[in-house]
Amino acid sequence: MSVLTCVLDNMGSSCSRSHSLSEAETTKNAKSADIDRRILQETKAEQHIHKLLLLGAGESGKSTIFKQIKLLFQTGFDEAELRSYTSVIHANVYQTIKILYEGAKELSQVESDSSKYVISPDNQEIGEKLSDIDGRLDYPLLNKELVLDVKRLWQDPAIQETYLRGSILQLPDCAQYFMENLDRLAEAGYVPTKEDVLYARVRTNGVVQIQFSPVGENKRGGEVYRLYDVGGQRNERRKWIHLFEGVNAVIFCAAISEYDQMLFEDETKNRMMETKELFDWVLKQRCFEKTSFILFLNKFDIFEKKIQKVPLSVCEWFKDYQPIAPGKQEVEHAYEFVKKKFEELYFQSSKPDRVDRVFKIYRTTALDQKLVKKTFKLIDESMRRSREGT
Repeated sequence: MSVLTCVLDNMGSSCSRSHSLSEAETTKNAKSADIDRRILQETKAEQHIHKLLLLGAGESGKSTIFKQIKLLFQTGFDEAELRSYTSVIHANVYQTIKILYEGAKELSQVESDSSKYVISPDNQEIGEKLSDIDGRLDYPLLNKELVLDVKRLWQDPAIQETYLRGSILQLPDCAQYFMENLDRLAEAGYVPTKEDVLYARVRTNGVVQIQFSPVGENKRGGEVYRLYDVGGQRNERRKWIHLFEGVNAVIFCAAISEYDQMLFEDETKNRMMETKELFDWVLKQRCFEKTSFILFLNKFDIFEKKIQKVPLSVCEWFKDYQPIAPGKQEVEHAYEFVKKKFEELYFQSSKPDRVDRVFKIYRTTALDQKLVKKTFKLIDESMRRSREGT
């Protein structure tokens, strides 16, 4: 082989290798560009996701609002998720009956008309048995035999009298609903319904989030939101701070029916007073200077029943309330009074340069799916107008 032939062959080999490297580099560069495009698209998508922060004291109904969002604007709960609530619901039943039993025993010792809180001897045995179950970590799921025991105790006149004093006993709002559905809850193969899940009470620990669009993400003009829910009890609030940056709107949930109740974590503190102080604190946070505020005056369904029996003035914040007349007119009068108190607090707690931020108040019942859906569509419309400057 001549020197020239060898050189040409080597040149050809080098060219082939160069060509191969060029193809590899091209493929690599194409993949890199594709990744960059995806990252850019994701970044743009993130920029168009509006961050909502759901805040409020414990028992304000935040978690129920969160579950409603999943049902209304996402795919809802599949069967596995529904089944996962079975143990929670059964635990709610045990907790309820224990609270009532222990409450009756206490009231029978301290009330002037104590005799009406005395449970029959047979039902006292049942009460001890069920209270013991609630205290166990491995409590059994409800069955027909246990349901008969729960029913007998629930129907005891002393327990019914105690139920009427539920506001002083930390009795969960789901109590009556689950007591009225005991037989169904104990059926073999029981799968919780959507309504059961909405009533189920479990405290939020840590942070949970959900992404949704009130009008549909693929529809024209459909805004996308990411809603963050954090525990409302005092020991959970330290987790709020790291979520405060970059928030487009704060949704503050206030349970207006709890004006005569005390905190779960501090039974010397009125829940409405705690809500007032918490709302005031959130309003004054520097990072919310330009953040929209949405106030849910929640649990209106309970409020309209309670206001007929318990005067609003039992709460220190509402001590200047003057009732007008019984019936629906009084309900509206009381609601407007509470609403005005929150409006005054908002403007008192907002610096002059913050009063022009969006502030909306909505009357809500977290269990009312139609009302929640309508409310979030109104919120979506209000926020879009605000961004467009109209």
